[in-house]
Amino acid sequence: MPTFPDAPRRARRARLTPGRILRNVTLTVISLVWALPTWLLLVNAFVPAADYGGTPHWWPQGFGLLDNMSQAWTKAQLGPSMANSLLYAVTSAAAAIVVATTAAFATVVMPVRHRTLWFWLIYSGTLLPLQVFLRPLFLAYAGTGLYDAQFGLFLVYAAIAIPFAYFIMRNFALTLAPEIIEAARMDGASWWRIFRQIHVPLSRSAMVAAFVFQFVAVWNDLLFGITLSTSRNIRPVMAALAELQGNYSSVGPPVVLGGALLVSLPTVVLFFSAQRFFVSSLKLHG
Repeated sequence: MPTFPDAPRRARRARLTPGRILRNVTLTVISLVWALPTWLLLVNAFVPAADYGGTPHWWPQGFGLLDNMSQAWTKAQLGPSMANSLLYAVTSAAAAIVVATTAAFATVVMPVRHRTLWFWLIYSGTLLPLQVFLRPLFLAYAGTGLYDAQFGLFLVYAAIAIPFAYFIMRNFALTLAPEIIEAARMDGASWWRIFRQIHVPLSRSAMVAAFVFQFVAVWNDLLFGITLSTSRNIRPVMAALAELQGNYSSVGPPVVLGGALLVSLPTVVLFFSAQRFFVSSLKLHG
């Protein structure tokens, strides 16, 4: 069996090229910069609230995480607000995926005119900052009874989720082979049958990826939560956490950070649970 004694030496020389060193240093610095806020969150969430002296800790000191989370859960009433956010995130993201998948099928697969115009009409909803919608939405909701109502928040979350979900589903639909649709049409399949039995099954990974994106966006929303709701049985979890953050003097930053860590767990669990679909969708897009 032939041996290659110089192969390890060549590999070591390849790893030490200036380009590789610069790349590794750049990636390390970027990773540290991105990880710094998370590190400070974790370290200070672990500090017992009674031992916090008013200055941030850079290294672990004590273990008060569970007590901090318990205080945040009780004083901010995170249980009902997390249930509200779960309801908003699941229903609005699911509704947005259904609408976006249908719109992508109609504008990419079906023979419609002005496809580019339809794309920009739907996608333009992501081009404006969300702040411009606050006053019109507040006035409209106050006049129609949707203010401080779960259905009102569901509507606005579904509406802001549709454009980006459509962007993902449309790009995925463009990668599908048109020969599949042509063959189905030649066999006499209706558009509804093609959508239900061919398009939706093939788009499953992209639908899951879009759902994860929109779930995280709705779960982390604070702007509409504090603007369109006031009641504790309606408000989403980020609004409850913001109210707790306003009580620094009574609960202390470690309790707020412990609460922030607690409410972040569902999105982390969802991301790793759907990672297989997420990576598959990104590979197909690439």
